[in-house]
Amino acid sequence: MSDYLLRAVAADGKIRAFAATTRSTVEEARRRHDTSPVMTAALGRLLTAGVMMGSMMKSERDRLTLKINGDGPAKSLTVVADNRGHVKGYAEVPQVMLHANEKGKLDVAGALGIGVLTVTKDLGLKEPYVGTSILVTSEIAEDITYYYATSEQTPSAVALGVLMNRENTVRQAGGFILQLMPGVDDETITLLEKRIGEIESITSLLDEGLTPEQILERVLEGFGLEILEKMPVDFYCDCSKQKIRGAIVSLGREDLESLIEDRQPVEAHCDYCNTSYLFEVEEIEEILKNAK
Repeated sequence: MSDYLLRAVAADGKIRAFAATTRSTVEEARRRHDTSPVMTAALGRLLTAGVMMGSMMKSERDRLTLKINGDGPAKSLTVVADNRGHVKGYAEVPQVMLHANEKGKLDVAGALGIGVLTVTKDLGLKEPYVGTSILVTSEIAEDITYYYATSEQTPSAVALGVLMNRENTVRQAGGFILQLMPGVDDETITLLEKRIGEIESITSLLDEGLTPEQILERVLEGFGLEILEKMPVDFYCDCSKQKIRGAIVSLGREDLESLIEDRQPVEAHCDYCNTSYLFEVEEIEEILKNAK
């Protein structure tokens, strides 16, 4: 089944909901970056959150960046998403090996440690919106819940999960975000809290093979769920040799001449998709010639 995302509302618009299945997307990230199991889980959770949060933006040109900086061995995670289901990301340290936590699960919190979540929204304005919050558990879902509560004053419930196969491939990945809209009544809040408390973990739902539709139906049963949109999700990086070429042009004449004098090919690397682009000396000479 291809990855996809749902946007929905419930309780006569008092609740908005997002749910996604991201197994192929997270597996692609694992393959590109050769992440260890715990880092696949960490990056996969943030990729899943990113694609759902990105879908909340209005314009196709808008960009959402999620960055986690911690004092654990993982150091940092970075994810970028748009509102069309495209997401990319990388781990600063892709290979972190840790024992399972006390629950026998991959120790994402141990990998990230104590730190900060930064959410940057580039909405095409003069300055991007930047919000930060501390990592309250370093398990990512709870940290995003806390971010919404403190930085955007939006009561939310966030669930993110990644299940791994024994051979370190991704078995299941996905999650949901539920948000209460302004004016929601206490009865709806109480009933939703009760319903969420009755739901087993998101990893259990994913392991059952539930689709995003079935997950939302399970969580929002009796709330009048209405699916508004379904869109495909994929790991997508818009880097290219032509774009890198443009960056090299911007180096300026002196730097370009220095590169040519070295008589060595220049390699440019994209952290997001782990792709390298090689420019031979002759190509650098051509860039310099055209830049005159």
